[in-house]
Amino acid sequence: MSPFDYFIVFAEMRTGSNFLEANLNRYPGLSCLGEAFNPHFIGYPNKDDCLGITLARREAEPMLLLDAVRQAEGLAGFRFFHDHDSRILDTALKDPRCAKIILTRNPVDSYVSWKIAQATGQWKLTDVRRRKDARAEFDAEEFANHLHELQKFQIFLLNALQTSGQTPFYVAYEDLQDVAVMNGLARWLGESAQLERLDDKLKVQNPAPVSEKVANFDVMEQSLARLDRFNLSRTPNFEPRRGPNVPAFQAAAGTPLLYMPVRGEIDAPISAWLAALDGGDPADLPGKFTQKSLRKWKRRNPGHRSFTVIRHPLARAHSVFCNRILRTGKGSFGEIRRILRQRHKLPIPGRNEDAPYPQEQHREAFLLFLDFLKANLSGQTSVRIDQTWATQSAVIEGMANFALPDAIIREDEMPAALPALARQVGHPSPPDLPGVAADQPYPLAEIYDDEVEAKAQDVYQRDYVMFGFRSWR
Repeated sequence: MSPFDYFIVFAEMRTGSNFLEANLNRYPGLSCLGEAFNPHFIGYPNKDDCLGITLARREAEPMLLLDAVRQAEGLAGFRFFHDHDSRILDTALKDPRCAKIILTRNPVDSYVSWKIAQATGQWKLTDVRRRKDARAEFDAEEFANHLHELQKFQIFLLNALQTSGQTPFYVAYEDLQDVAVMNGLARWLGESAQLERLDDKLKVQNPAPVSEKVANFDVMEQSLARLDRFNLSRTPNFEPRRGPNVPAFQAAAGTPLLYMPVRGEIDAPISAWLAALDGGDPADLPGKFTQKSLRKWKRRNPGHRSFTVIRHPLARAHSVFCNRILRTGKGSFGEIRRILRQRHKLPIPGRNEDAPYPQEQHREAFLLFLDFLKANLSGQTSVRIDQTWATQSAVIEGMANFALPDAIIREDEMPAALPALARQVGHPSPPDLPGVAADQPYPLAEIYDDEVEAKAQDVYQRDYVMFGFRSWR
């Protein structure tokens, strides 16, 4: 009894997927139906239908074909490439009854093979006597794009399967000639029959070394040497992937504007401005959306615009420190404050202490808070990575899981940019934006120096790089 209802072979062109399919189809209980969701044909070129579903019906209702595959006799599946019809992916990737087989090949080999097939027009070989010969012309920019697309899709698959707790069956191109691996895959799919030998109809088309298959091999070597294969230049990022946080989004009462907050202690004046657009109160603004209710709002408001506001990382961190850590009472982080005082030795007043808090002590405490943020964002503390101090790039990446904002506005641009955005959606005379409250007990300017800036850039290097922030002053 198979633990699966159907399967998908995730592959790409020139990775050996035809050979894998041919061998899967040799097992009595398995059937692979070609590229069932290829946008240009259905199953195979020149075929009119797949399981009785025509190309036109599949284009109109892709789930019809997915259901037909699920209900087919035995265990059926299909090959799927990164540029196939993605409308079925959300359903299939979340379905634990769908077996995921991931076929990979060295991207240089697959690229060279693709270039040769393009040159010869020969995409399969069953008779060596009819083999066509050509050499590939390496194009560095084309290969970089090819590699980017492959890696992006592989990361997408990995994340989808990780978050749904599923384990795929990985097959490398080199494994395709191993009958034991093929039999292991069949057993994993629930097939009891075993093969004694593999299909011998399809032949390897280009068995020569890459150096003999590429006309400008020296150019290829130089281009590949410049690729950062081990990603040595990346900025390490240990922040967990964030969700879109849709319940925090706010819409104006009448004007079709949607605020998607990053969180950085500037939400209050923006909420007040949104409310003032239609003469209301911030407490009455449409909010606490679900993804379903927000989609309804978008449909009811054609021509809507959405925006978010980012702050200089240092100014944002200082405001969070003053409002969430120093301040006590509603909205403050009392438990985190206690941990920072006791474990990280921040010299900040106790909850009920009314004694003066000197400026130099404030500077020392803020520097220690930046040290804590560096450890926290690197996953080295037990304290949650709160959205108020998470990197703004991570928060916006999380939004993208639902929808990207139309505009990313910097704090100093708000007085001009937000009224201009309101006018774009038809507001005749948007009000001025309220000012952002000064940090208490001391503004950042009074403690700012090169040391404070250097620490902030160390903590928030990702945001400085991604958004192009300069030093605060």
